[in-house]
Amino acid sequence: MYYRSPCTSVSPVMHRCLCGQTKLIRCERCSEPLCSQDKTHKGCGYQDALTVPCTSALATGRMLNSTLTALITHVTPVCSHCRLHVDGLIWALGMKFAIDQINNSTSLLPGVKLGYDMYDTCFEPAVTLQPSLLFLTQNSTTGIGVLCNYSDYQPRVTAVIGPYMSSLCLLTAKLFSFFWIPQVSYGATSEKLSNTELYPTFYRAVPSDKSLMEAVVLLLTKLGWNWIAVIGSDDEYGRGAQEQFLNIAENHSICIAFEGIIPTDLADPNAKHYLEYTINLINSTQVNIIVLFSHSLSAQALLEHSIRMGLSKRVWIGTETWLLSDIATSIPNIQSIGIVLGFIMKTSPLPGFQDYVAHLFTSVEQEDFCQESRELNQHLSPDTLGTRCRQCDHVSLQAVLPSLSRAQVEPVHVAVYSVAHALHRALGCTQHQCPRAPIRPWQLLQFLDTFPFEANGQQFRFDQSHGISSGYKLIFWSWENDTLQYLFVGDYGESLYINESQMELHTKDFKEPTAECFKQCKPGQVRQTKGFHHCCYDCTDCPENTWNAKDSSTCTPCLQHQWSPARSTRCYDRSERYLFWTEPLTIALLTLMSITMSLACLAAVLFLKNLETPLVQASGGKLSLFALLTLLLLCLSCCLYIGKPSSNICMIQPMVYVLCLSACFSTFFIKSLEITLVTEFPHCAPTFLHWLTQRRAWLLVALCLLPECLICLGYLYLGPDYLVVDYKSLPTEVLLLCNTESWFAFALMHGYNGCLGSACFLCTFMVETSAKKYNFARGITFAFLIYFIVFIFFVAVFVTLKTILRSVAQIGTMLVISLGILVTYYIPKCYIIMLKPHLNTVDYFQNSIEEEPEDSSTRDNNPDPPSPAPQ
Repeated sequence: MYYRSPCTSVSPVMHRCLCGQTKLIRCERCSEPLCSQDKTHKGCGYQDALTVPCTSALATGRMLNSTLTALITHVTPVCSHCRLHVDGLIWALGMKFAIDQINNSTSLLPGVKLGYDMYDTCFEPAVTLQPSLLFLTQNSTTGIGVLCNYSDYQPRVTAVIGPYMSSLCLLTAKLFSFFWIPQVSYGATSEKLSNTELYPTFYRAVPSDKSLMEAVVLLLTKLGWNWIAVIGSDDEYGRGAQEQFLNIAENHSICIAFEGIIPTDLADPNAKHYLEYTINLINSTQVNIIVLFSHSLSAQALLEHSIRMGLSKRVWIGTETWLLSDIATSIPNIQSIGIVLGFIMKTSPLPGFQDYVAHLFTSVEQEDFCQESRELNQHLSPDTLGTRCRQCDHVSLQAVLPSLSRAQVEPVHVAVYSVAHALHRALGCTQHQCPRAPIRPWQLLQFLDTFPFEANGQQFRFDQSHGISSGYKLIFWSWENDTLQYLFVGDYGESLYINESQMELHTKDFKEPTAECFKQCKPGQVRQTKGFHHCCYDCTDCPENTWNAKDSSTCTPCLQHQWSPARSTRCYDRSERYLFWTEPLTIALLTLMSITMSLACLAAVLFLKNLETPLVQASGGKLSLFALLTLLLLCLSCCLYIGKPSSNICMIQPMVYVLCLSACFSTFFIKSLEITLVTEFPHCAPTFLHWLTQRRAWLLVALCLLPECLICLGYLYLGPDYLVVDYKSLPTEVLLLCNTESWFAFALMHGYNGCLGSACFLCTFMVETSAKKYNFARGITFAFLIYFIVFIFFVAVFVTLKTILRSVAQIGTMLVISLGILVTYYIPKCYIIMLKPHLNTVDYFQNSIEEEPEDSSTRDNNPDPPSPAPQ
């Protein structure tokens, strides 16, 4: 488009039809296809060309120079296919509508008329590059100047509008940036184009893909769909959008079943194979949600193959590149693909645009219009008009109307107005006139960067990445009687809003589509990967002694002094575990200890009061009191096993136990020797018996206790028992218990007591006494029989148990042994002292050392009558 001062002559600019975007409109009264015409004034002074290629359009025209002419002669870039692209035609008409409004405006560029050259890109890079090079030629020439400084360079155009596709903009943006020519696209959304250092003169009237991808991810998250497939077309838009989407989806726990690429060159023999392979992948992964980033032609091919291959209904999420395209919606049986929804840019309708298009189509049918077009065509180079598209010869208003109401025309309108306002400011125009001054393309850049502008009654402004953030609408395909309606069910600006009541997200069996390969794990749960998709997982509870407060894939172990239950979100400090004084089991043991000590004290009091009686003297006299004292100490030592243990307590426990028991057993050992001498060796008894009585007996007790003391010293040397802090035995507590360092010392200490007990048992268990005498041996025999039984169980329990029951076993062993000695040896004697005092005589308890032993045969034939006294 050209801006010029008012002139008189008119130069119509022809629109041509190639594949992709269509500009040709057939004149029904003429034999040749004619194009809609724009009447712009021919220059009569100076002119700068502002080229506004509409419809992904950059148009063609004159050759550049001899080299380029040769190139075009041999390899002419042409469209591989030619068909009517209704959206492209509407975009072209939208551009023309905007230019006509500006040219008719009295406040914007007053006195200046904009002209334009329009070229069809055909969605092909080679076709796009041809007019792009033409735009760079110096004004009124066909050559491109090679300069070190282009600040004074005057190219053919002042600004470029378009193209629509990101891949084509990436091709042309660097080229125009090198010459500092502003380029404003109305459809390129690639995030790469946001790099203003690489593309300083590139602008776009649409937001980048990044905000669109954020909207799609939020939609999936809000609907609970985390098992999806992502398919993109094999071009810059598809690959770039797919990459951007994957980066954002990864941070929102969305699992990608597979990433597919579909071809854009449908003439490729392998294109069908790729499409079928993609459909088979959808079936094999059983994915229900498909996000499709593609232009309309590639999307059409994929959807057609899905219908032909009988793909069951799925949820398709798309963008306006194919959601609003008549190419996709016109596929036979398209409603069978399932649920379709997606985002389109927020735009406002252009007042008067539909009437403008209707009037233009009416004008094409007029004979005068057609005749004027034929005359103008004769003055234009065939290269400017391009190849005729015969498929576009019969375009009518009825073919355009269905798409006219939903086409996104406002971005085209905004792109044209952005350049017009920048030109208005660069020329220094007022509301009434514009001064005549030459303008270089780079002079528009500062006004595009910094100043807002008005278009379609709204204020717009390019952001730091040279884009315009307008937000998005969420649309839903609704079919009623085979008629498609676009329902607006939500929008996305700073946040996402969805009106789910208007979305029919149910299949024919009234079930909502599911797309979950995982659920959001609850606190205390972790992700356990399932299958070959690392992001697909089940939620499992964290085991004991681990925790997890967030949704992650690992459980954090608790510290050694802490614990946690299963599925915990934190760790707790372990409480100490030992035998507490207040435990019921402890109270029971203390009760038993009190009973045992009471019996021992009672026996000691009775023995002390009757110390000079025959019974007490025969039982050992003061040695019996000493034995009772050691039993009392043994019972009191049970308190060492209750309460919080320490290393010193652990060291003392076994020594107190074995020494008290050794002292007690020493007295019984002396009594057992006495009984053995009297009963088994009566002839030797008078000689040795005095060594076992009176004060010499205390010497024997000391001699018997001395080895045990030496063994205890060895125990201290080899390694005493020590305190163990056990974090593993109990789930929620730390166990404090004493552990044996030297089992050899343990065996020696208890083994010595076992030897004393064995000697006592062997000396007494076969002793027979007269019925007229008290049988001291029987009490000793039963006492040590109980000791052996209890000790066997004690060793088995002590070696195997590693809990507080070890302390319970030790206490129980001491109390049972003490009770056994009291019940079998002392209680019967107390019974005689208290209830049978008449038996407490010298005759009944004296050893029969002066009597001759009876002949064995006599004893057998004349057994003694049973004694009335208790044994």
